[in-house]
Amino acid sequence: MAFSMMQLFLIGALGPRLVDRLGVSETLLGLTTTVGFGTASVLSPLGGRIVDRFGPRRALVGLLALCALALGLIGAAPGPALLLVAVALGGLPQALANPATNKAILAAVAAPRRGAVTGAKQSGVQLGAFAAGLPLASAAGLLGWRGAVWVAAGTALLAAAWAWQALPADAPPAVPPNADALTKDIRAPRTRAARAGGLVPWLAAFSLFLGAGIASVNTYLALFGVQRLGMGPAVAGALVAVLGVAGIAGRVGWSRAATPGRAPWFPGLLAGGAVAAALLLALAVRVEPLVWVAAVAVGVFAVSGNAVSMVLVLQRSAPGRAGQDSALVAAGFFAGFAVGPPLFGLLAESGRYDQGWLLVAVEFGVAGAVAWVWARRDRRTGAGAAA
Repeated sequence: MAFSMMQLFLIGALGPRLVDRLGVSETLLGLTTTVGFGTASVLSPLGGRIVDRFGPRRALVGLLALCALALGLIGAAPGPALLLVAVALGGLPQALANPATNKAILAAVAAPRRGAVTGAKQSGVQLGAFAAGLPLASAAGLLGWRGAVWVAAGTALLAAAWAWQALPADAPPAVPPNADALTKDIRAPRTRAARAGGLVPWLAAFSLFLGAGIASVNTYLALFGVQRLGMGPAVAGALVAVLGVAGIAGRVGWSRAATPGRAPWFPGLLAGGAVAAALLLALAVRVEPLVWVAAVAVGVFAVSGNAVSMVLVLQRSAPGRAGQDSALVAAGFFAGFAVGPPLFGLLAESGRYDQGWLLVAVEFGVAGAVAWVWARRDRRTGAGAAA
């Protein structure tokens, strides 16, 4: 999970260096996130079917190898064009990550422990943010930004080799059904979700707006620290690391607490905390120390919302469909990541960061409204008990 989004965390943490040394504008910096997550969003339904057919071990080894390739291309990019191609390639590992890891948890972890284990594995994304924001951003000062990216690429290859040796073997690939059966199989998650109170489409909508806000923070937090708060690149990168550490703690803690009876209310609660975090970022333009508090709050609340979504998917999905249900919810999240940064980038390029953070607060607010409406509907219909 850490490697699946490492490229985009690195681009965010190294944003000040990319703007200065690779000729990347603030708007183009946001476009890298759009390209990466737009690709992931489009490919996520396919990624879920790939994992369901070939198994989590093969999928995890493949996604780590693709991560290494994408990171290597980023490190070799002579300009923005190849950078965007590499980021697009990195969208496929993102599409595979949640379905593959969720399927592995269902196969290997007893039901009472799945919430805690899901939170731990979702915190891997924030481990990637920490690695990009502190050790790798610091290494960029010694090795250059390209050297830091190549270190990450080499580490991803080592992780792929470890995964092949350490994970249990998959069953032989399933024989694909005929076209009519496949069409029916693809429709099954949507039909089941509708019977269970519309879990998948509601979580996908919640994740869309949540992802738009989180992506803007990930992409522009370090650049905000340099351009508006006068921080050095290393200190600004530490903001991303702080967000990552807080996200690890938040995802593990909230996922452990997300029992079937309480979990439906958590997305709305976390979105409310995320709104407060975005407002703190807007105030940091005038009161600089608030940016550190805001970074922690984004990790504890906003970032944790995606982990709780995945816990809900595992609690409600029918047997054999966790990969596809996870992929559909992840597609909404990735679509938000694709949309959010370009909108923020238009404001950042003109120096209007305070307005950008208010836009993020609105995005988190809409996510919260979607979550509360679904939770109330779920309670009235008793879908959670039925599931």
